[in-house]
Amino acid sequence: MNRRRVRAPRIHGWGQLVVAFALCWQLIFGLMISDSGARPFGTVIGAAILVAGLIVMMVGQLVGGNRKGGGTP
Repeated sequence: MNRRRVRAPRIHGWGQLVVAFALCWQLIFGLMISDSGARPFGTVIGAAILVAGLIVMMVGQLVGGNRKGGGTP
């Protein structure tokens, strides 16, 4: 009830995969990389990937929706 309809499920799904990849990236650079010089850059890159995934998910909610007929594709 509180979320918007997903009009382009494939795009939304790709966004979810990008967000999951970004969280794994941040986990690897936050916990497993011991080099103090690489850790901040890795987490910033992970945050940028996370934002990109969220934008892709938003696009999946905003575009599309011109399918005719019911049911799943």
